[in-house]
Amino acid sequence: MDAGNNLLLYFLLLLVIRPCFCIDSLTQSQPLKDGDFLISQGEVFQLGFFSRGKSGNRYVGVWYYKLSEKTVVWVANRDHPLTNTSGVLSVDTTGQLALSYSGTPQVLIWSSDILSTGGGNYSAKILDTGNFVLFKDQYSEKNTVWQGFDHPTDTFLPYMKLQWNKRTRENKFLTSWKSPENPASGQYSFRFNVTGSVPQLYIYDGVTPVLRAGPWNGITFSGLPEYTVSPVNDVTNLFYIDNNEEVATYYIVNTPGLFTRFVLNDEGFTERLNWNPESQKWDAFWTGPDGQCDKYAHCGAFSNCNPVKLSDQGCECLPGYQDRSGGKSPTNIFGGCVRKPGALVCNNGEGFKEVPGVKVPDATKARWQSDLGIKACKEFCLKDCSCSACMTVNITSGKGCLTWYADLIDVREFSQGGQVLYLRVDSSELAKDRTKRVLLKVLLPVLVTIILIIVLISRLLLKKKKIRAKNKNRELSHGSENSDISFMERYQDALAANDTEVHCFSANTIIAATENFSISKKLGEGGFGPVYKGQLHGGQDIAVKRLSITSTQGIEEFRNEIILIAKLQHRNLVRLLGYCIQQEKMLIYEYLPNRGLDHFIFAKKSVLNWRTRFDIATGIARGMIYLHHDSRLRIIHRDLKASNVLLDASMNPKISDFGMARIFGSDQNEETTKRVVGTYGYMSPEYAMEGLFSIKSDVFSYGVLLLEIISGRKNTSSFDAENSINLIGHVWDRWLQGKPLEIVDASLGESYDVSEVSRCIHIGLLCVQESAAIRPTMSEVASMLCNERTPSSAPEQPAFINRATVNFGSVKSCSSSGIAATKTNSVTVSIVEGR
Repeated sequence: MDAGNNLLLYFLLLLVIRPCFCIDSLTQSQPLKDGDFLISQGEVFQLGFFSRGKSGNRYVGVWYYKLSEKTVVWVANRDHPLTNTSGVLSVDTTGQLALSYSGTPQVLIWSSDILSTGGGNYSAKILDTGNFVLFKDQYSEKNTVWQGFDHPTDTFLPYMKLQWNKRTRENKFLTSWKSPENPASGQYSFRFNVTGSVPQLYIYDGVTPVLRAGPWNGITFSGLPEYTVSPVNDVTNLFYIDNNEEVATYYIVNTPGLFTRFVLNDEGFTERLNWNPESQKWDAFWTGPDGQCDKYAHCGAFSNCNPVKLSDQGCECLPGYQDRSGGKSPTNIFGGCVRKPGALVCNNGEGFKEVPGVKVPDATKARWQSDLGIKACKEFCLKDCSCSACMTVNITSGKGCLTWYADLIDVREFSQGGQVLYLRVDSSELAKDRTKRVLLKVLLPVLVTIILIIVLISRLLLKKKKIRAKNKNRELSHGSENSDISFMERYQDALAANDTEVHCFSANTIIAATENFSISKKLGEGGFGPVYKGQLHGGQDIAVKRLSITSTQGIEEFRNEIILIAKLQHRNLVRLLGYCIQQEKMLIYEYLPNRGLDHFIFAKKSVLNWRTRFDIATGIARGMIYLHHDSRLRIIHRDLKASNVLLDASMNPKISDFGMARIFGSDQNEETTKRVVGTYGYMSPEYAMEGLFSIKSDVFSYGVLLLEIISGRKNTSSFDAENSINLIGHVWDRWLQGKPLEIVDASLGESYDVSEVSRCIHIGLLCVQESAAIRPTMSEVASMLCNERTPSSAPEQPAFINRATVNFGSVKSCSSSGIAATKTNSVTVSIVEGR
């Protein structure tokens, strides 16, 4: 009886559950029903029915078969969704691909819409490229009668073409989804514009240009020097075609197993993405538009957008031109430039001035002359008084000359790459350049000789000064318990060897500046000793960090701080003015009147509105990018926290306290130490537990600091009532509950940008993820902060959020100033023995 019941149950299950349809082709006799799939021969792509969001609409699409994240790359019926699961995709008797509801009669929803090519056997096949092809009789390229790659949606895949067909005038281009949950055709497109003499790629919002990738320059599209498919040049190749049949671009992948794609999203941004098998997510290594200078015609006519320039939205006039408004724009919006009054550029001795490293101006109305070098190109331009600029560009047909006769639009400057624009200017502009060249030719040799003599004399004087200072230090330190001659000799030699430019102050100078370390001059006390305000004889205000006798900052830390800060120059790093090693060790910094960030976010909260907090957070990020990537040295700070960020008179943040920083080689990623130093609450798990530190350790500390800036609470604050061990756990709980804004500092009220604060919370949680590998770099953090979009990846569980998991082993908490230091700044220097 039991056996009979089991058999009956088995047959019932067969009736209810349809078997999976897992081949790569459709035939006229075998359609594809909702719930069945086609899988490409190499198991790279899958085709089937899918839904997005809560609407329940069904679409036929293609996605990657084996990736953990379902990434749809093509949709057949994006603008004609099915409303239930009764859809059937078939190859009909006329050789058309047809999507319809099942039943009698069948209701057609979508078709391939091609002209019948006569009798024969038709089939459809999903390929390992992601292309879905309809073919006659036997599959081959010549037998293909229709293919999905000719009808792209929002994704540009390897081997797919973006194309303008010169014969049929058909344009194959990307169109964004309406939203992440709606694949219908959106408002943005990425396509060729062939109205000018040279084709150009654009992103459009409807018919309005958003970004211009420009014409092909022989290597890539001239407006995007970084427009490559992969950061490794031999992994992929980008191609461009311009012949009698078509204008097209496509790329191929040379490395098996690499998944890469180009996407135009629903907000009008394009991204190049690579699948990261370790983190199981898509990594973006290029995004556009990237900053205001990427936006089409951001600065108007005859202007150049310089992304480094902070004023006037990065805009500046090209040589020979001036601000159209005369600097008096009522809206403070840069409106472009016009030729300077009185300029004579028509048969009056005019010529050309080089503007190097720029994007090719919009070539829609430019003229193209093939096989002209730059000399012939200039001569051709000078023959026409309306020609304002020229340039040589390499395209597929060879090197040629572009000349402009209308406004120069959409010029921007690149830090690397770009081309030389030859701008037509009058004789007076040329005379300025000639004068500069003559002066350089005559004066440069003289100046070099004078500088060499000054350097030689300076070295001799410096050597004598060091000898006198060394002798004086021996006298001052004689009999002192805290300093000895061998220490000072060894230290001054080390500083000289590192060619530091800081000044060695005498003890008497510092004593006079601080009124003998008067209590009224005391600014505070940190882990390494008290800090005093002082004033030098010339009136310059200084801050003196006086290392206490019991300070944990030894010779190496003191040496680090001097050598590191003396070599680092950045607006978001504190400036070291000098040091003193007579009788005791002291560091002399620039004085910052607003003290530490911790004073404002934990005590005087109402002083900082959201805009100031956001600017402070971005300033700290810029300083950390400089330390990690842009300075001559690669620096890991190892003790980034609120009290080590000082604020100047304008509330600009400056990172300080480099006593525990480490120098990395340019090719070095991480290091292990047995002496773990830092501050509880800011140390990353891999550093606290294993002594392993890298730039990602600083990213963790930055994430904690960012959450403190938003919430106005310390990470070490008690959240016992909410069962959270610290601020990170508190934020994570609110994030999982969908209520992240509950952590925002109550003193802000409702005077903040909700989307901006939400994005900052998201970024903070990405920074404090337990795995260092999936934390963003500081460059990526800065990009996310300044990019008005939600970060693409969701944060994973942070470190140190559960009481059961927080175990630092044997931790020795040391403070050079004892209880007083802890009460003043709530700072503890922790030393953990790494495993």
